[in-house]
This record gives sequence, structure tokens and C-alpha cells, in this order.
Amino acid sequence: MPDGNIPSMTTPAGPRAVAITGASGLIGTALTKDLRDDGVRVVHLVRRAAAGPDEIEWRPGIDALDPAALSGIDAVVHLAGAGIQDKRWTDEYKRTLLESRVDTTRAIAEAIAGSGPDGPRILVSGSAVGYYGDTGERTVAETAPSGEGYLALICREWEAAASPAIAAGVRVVFLRTGLVLSRSGGLLGKLKPLFKLGLGGRLGSGRQYQPWISLVDEVRAIRFALVTDALSGPVNATGPTPVTNRELTRELGRAAHRPALAIVPAPALRIALGEFADEGVLVGQRAVPAALLSHGFVFEHATLGEALTWAFAKDQPR
Repeated sequence: MPDGNIPSMTTPAGPRAVAITGASGLIGTALTKDLRDDGVRVVHLVRRAAAGPDEIEWRPGIDALDPAALSGIDAVVHLAGAGIQDKRWTDEYKRTLLESRVDTTRAIAEAIAGSGPDGPRILVSGSAVGYYGDTGERTVAETAPSGEGYLALICREWEAAASPAIAAGVRVVFLRTGLVLSRSGGLLGKLKPLFKLGLGGRLGSGRQYQPWISLVDEVRAIRFALVTDALSGPVNATGPTPVTNRELTRELGRAAHRPALAIVPAPALRIALGEFADEGVLVGQRAVPAALLSHGFVFEHATLGEALTWAFAKDQPR
């Protein structure tokens, strides 16, 4: 729902019709509800036959998205992409991770570029803090260069695929998201039962930074991007107080009212997770949301403790 920091979408300048890809995921589901509660028409791009006027069928990798399908749509929020942690990183799945992001982004960008004056003028496209590679203790804002590794490569090509929309004069925001904290779903949904049983613990040395953001603020950041004309390019969707895995573990234990004394050593993580251990678990990014803060965004959950209190609450306001 709109609040004092996020203007209502129903103002004359706000988008009244928003198309979303990846709408069935954690973020897409929450965003859909939030926008519809604010009176915005939300259209889902789906990979099956459309079931009604608020769905558009598209088959990325098979057919191009018809630009005419986006007529009357003011903005697109593009969240589609295979899950980074869903499967072990074989060569085949690594290609899937890349292509599911690059191909879909290019298809969306080309359709927007060809949609003419009645098509979307805003594209908020997913990306990730993995863009920066492993930054150690170095703080990184959006102006920092890309780093090393496969996740960084994915993010670079993912963002580059939106170039047709940029060339067409569309305002494009790349949402470089960190760990999204929610009551259910996502990584925290898997970790909470372990911590409630007192089985939680740090990963490897625990010194790696894990940028986080609550689901509430992730949705608010997307809404903010949709209505803030001065905002474009990369935007770190991360909380303003980045923490290490050791600190995250301690706060999770505190929120669960259980000790968090376990340690999962790096060799065990490499055996269990393969290449992903060294790409997404044992390394991190000390990313800060400089772009959001400089444009006046105010976080509802500014500290990890606040975010986890919300995520562990029995009755959430949203």
C-alpha cells in the first residue's frame, strides 16, 4: 500500500497499468497484490495461454513478444529468471541461468522499443548484487565496476540485454537485489525452521557480507522506481546497513530465540553446493543503496533486526 514515502500510483504522473514477468515468484506475488491494492491494473506475462484480459501469453526463446501486446501498458517490471539456487550448477544449468535472464530481457526490451507511443515508457528490470563479484570489506555503491565470476558475468549480460529499450528512450532501472527477507519463501523460508530448532549457524568464515532487504522494502523500492522520473540505471535494492554472514547468523538466532552456534565449513559447502558455494555463499558484497537514498527513499526496515522482527512475526501487516 502507498505510504508517505512512496506516492500513490494513481496520481496523474504514476503508471496506471503495469505488466510483470516472473509474477508468480516471491517478489512478483507481493508486488502484484500491493499494486492492485493501490488501484493499479496489473497484467502478468505468462508462458501459457492467457486466461483472461490481465494476462499476456509469451514464449521467450520460441516466439518474439508482439509489441502490440504492450499497448496501453505504462511500465514493465521484469523479474523472470531461473532460480540461482534451484539446482546444482552443471554447465547446462549455468547456461539456463544466463539464457533465462538475457533472452527474456532482450525480448521485453525489443517489444517495448517497438511498441510506439502507446507502449511502456518505464522498465524496471531485475539484476543482482552479484554484479560486483566478491568485494570483501570494500563498500560498493552503484558506480562500482563489475567483478569476477559467473554471477557477475550473468548480471553484466542481463543488464546489457535491455539496451534496445534504452536506445528507444525508455527509462530503465536495473534493480540489483540482495537477499530478500520474508516470512515464507526465499532463502529465509528455508533457514527459519533450522534456526527455530537451534540448528542454524554461520557459513564458512562468516566474514563475507550478505546484503539484505525485507520483502516490504523490495516492493517499496520497485514502486519508488516506477514513480521517480529522476531514477535510472543501476539501483542497489539492499538495506542501508549491510552485515556479514556472522552478524546475520547471530540476528537470526536472536529472532528465533535459539542459539546459533553451528558452523558449516567451506569444504562441506563446496561438496554440497558445488561451484555455487564459491560464487554465492562464501563470497559477498558490502553493497549500499546509494541511489535510493540519494533520491529520498526511506526504508521501513532500516536495520537487519527490524527486518527479522517483521519476518518472524506471527501476524504481519502485509
